[in-house]
Amino acid sequence: MRIEIIKKYVVMKILKLVFFLFIPVLLFSQDTIYFNSANPFSFKSIIKNLDNQELQNVYGVLRMPKNFDNKNQYPVVIAVAGSNGWSDHHYEYLEMYRNNDIATFELCSFQSRGISSTVGKQIKVTTAMMVLDSYRAYELLEKHPNIKHDKIAITGWSLGGGVSLFSAWKPLNNAINSQVSFAAHLALYPPCIVTPEVLDFGDKPIHILIGELDNWTPAKACLDLVNILSDHTNIDLTIYPNAHHSFDRDTLLSIKQNGYILEDCRFKMKRNGSVSMNFLNIPMTSPLFQKIGLAMCAKRGPTYGGNQNAKIAAFKFAKKFMIKNLN
Repeated sequence: MRIEIIKKYVVMKILKLVFFLFIPVLLFSQDTIYFNSANPFSFKSIIKNLDNQELQNVYGVLRMPKNFDNKNQYPVVIAVAGSNGWSDHHYEYLEMYRNNDIATFELCSFQSRGISSTVGKQIKVTTAMMVLDSYRAYELLEKHPNIKHDKIAITGWSLGGGVSLFSAWKPLNNAINSQVSFAAHLALYPPCIVTPEVLDFGDKPIHILIGELDNWTPAKACLDLVNILSDHTNIDLTIYPNAHHSFDRDTLLSIKQNGYILEDCRFKMKRNGSVSMNFLNIPMTSPLFQKIGLAMCAKRGPTYGGNQNAKIAAFKFAKKFMIKNLN
């Protein structure tokens, strides 16, 4: 009986020691951070009227690298999910970055606004809102004692890929904070269907990864956009053969019934951020006009799902791209 009591006492001592040694490290290496942003519906709302937008409290989760040392500073990747929200394949990239001494910041634009998904109705949380969120996150992270202020990159998938891409657009950059300059932009299968009048996306590296057979956010639109921008911007593109939207998932191909097929959609964007419909040239600066604009060119039911070869290649590229530009 006495031996059992002694064993229990020793176990309790060990557990307490583990708690006091390791829990502070775990808490310090992961933190939910809140900050103020706003709810601009469109890029025009940011460029022309940012100061008058409805304020919004937003949060994200900062996770430090695997071998975190609180005496050191680390680069960080701000990550932005797609219109379906956060998924397992997104977290695989983030874990890979942390295993390579890069911190990650999961931007929670949807959860902060009480939204789980914007598939087929991207008016509750717009690209403009998420671009602004990413800038406000940058402004916070660059002051963090364990973050290298000049080594903050951004990546995203689908809708988040659009955020990663257009966060580099100089009219937005100048309107939000001209002192912010992301070290690199990695956009996975973003919607490239908007061609801006101003072709200035800065001088930091931008790379797009997309599937050849993507009919949700078509590769052809990204190829056309990159060709237009290539003389003005440090941008490049990789198209994976036989791959659909969300090729880096581990799921079989399926149809997203309420998603948009955007193959026939192309829009122009003026320097003030207003995007015009294909045919009527009416600015899509309200939820109603955006719905009308998409109804004129988009169909429903895009295909999405994994392609193992493309996933492996994209994963390797993302690792190399971020290590090169952040370390």
